[in-house]
Amino acid sequence: MITIKNTVNASLDKVWNFWNTPEHITKWSFASPDWHTPYAEADLREGGKFKSTMAAKDGSMSFDFGGEFTLVKPNEALSYVLGDGRKVEITFTETADGVEIIESFDPETQNPEEMQRAGWQAILDNFKSYVEAN
Repeated sequence: MITIKNTVNASLDKVWNFWNTPEHITKWSFASPDWHTPYAEADLREGGKFKSTMAAKDGSMSFDFGGEFTLVKPNEALSYVLGDGRKVEITFTETADGVEIIESFDPETQNPEEMQRAGWQAILDNFKSYVEAN
C-alpha cells in the first residue's frame, strides 16, 4: 500500500463533514488547478456507494472515481473498495496541531507508484487548504 498524510488545522467534526459531503468534495478533490470535480455523490454508510467525476477544465478528458464503503466510523475512519477492487483506508485522529489524516491505498498498475503518491498527496493538500480557508 501507498500511504500519505497531512494535518488539518480544524475541528474533527469540520474535517469529517468537509471530507464526506458532496458539496465540499467538489471544491477540493482534484490534483492540480487545471482539473476540477464537477460532480460528487456519497451514501456514507457501510455498503453505500460513492462517485465523483474528475475532469480537465478544458474539457479534454474526465473520469469517474467511485466505489463502495466497507467501514464508516464517524470522525474516526473510512475504508472503501474502488470499482477496480483496490482498497483504501483513511484514519482521522485529533492531535495538538489539528486533525491528522492518514490515507493508505493499493496502487494501480498503469502509473509509477511515485506518480500515484504525488497525485493523491496533492488532493490531500488541496483538502487541507480548502478546509483551513473555509
